[in-house]
Amino acid sequence: VDVFQAWCGPCKTVVDLFQKIKNEVGSDLLHFAVAEVDSIDSLEKYRGKCEPVFLFYAGGELVAAVGGANAPLLQKTILEHL
Repeated sequence: VDVFQAWCGPCKTVVDLFQKIKNEVGSDLLHFAVAEVDSIDSLEKYRGKCEPVFLFYAGGELVAAVGGANAPLLQKTILEHL
């Protein structure tokens, strides 16, 4: 989940990375979503940040979080949790 604030917008720079990985591993294993923190109370702790936060869920549980648009770290995190 790409967690962002309206004034900053979703992190479009990593969308291509997610699409590439999704194509490689299969569409059933990886799903990408965006969430605007100002409209979701449970994401309140991520408000006021000037960088995106990527939350990784598996089986309905939060398994990892990556701050910033660090493509190599995001790719590593995705592949580790698949």
